[in-house]
Amino acid sequence: MRFYKTCLFCNKQLVGRTDKKFCDPQCKSGYQYQQAKEQPERFFDKVDNQLKRNRKILKEYNKGGKVTVRDEILKEKGFDPNFFTHYWKNQKGDVYLFVYEFGFLKREEHNIGKYILVKWQDYMQKNIPT
Repeated sequence: MRFYKTCLFCNKQLVGRTDKKFCDPQCKSGYQYQQAKEQPERFFDKVDNQLKRNRKILKEYNKGGKVTVRDEILKEKGFDPNFFTHYWKNQKGDVYLFVYEFGFLKREEHNIGKYILVKWQDYMQKNIPT
């Protein structure tokens, strides 16, 4: 009785080397992708994905350079203010949190939560500690 090995991804019969596991590079890639999807999401991936989501949302709502948006609108889109890359403090002492080049400052007006959205400006560079 002869035993034939099959591809770990598509189950086709393998031809060639005895230690071969995949029939082609596409099956190898597909198998590795499938294995990665079955693993729990890594902490790095969770943070990276949230930063990307936050940046996309801030970019979408800040077309003019400075705008005010209700916090509920951003949160409905998946915005999480706990994820940011750096901060900038203005002369008044307000601390803007940034996700790369898009910043936000939490404000409350008449019991309504809002965010002031800004874009990074060259003059802000002076206040970054080195």
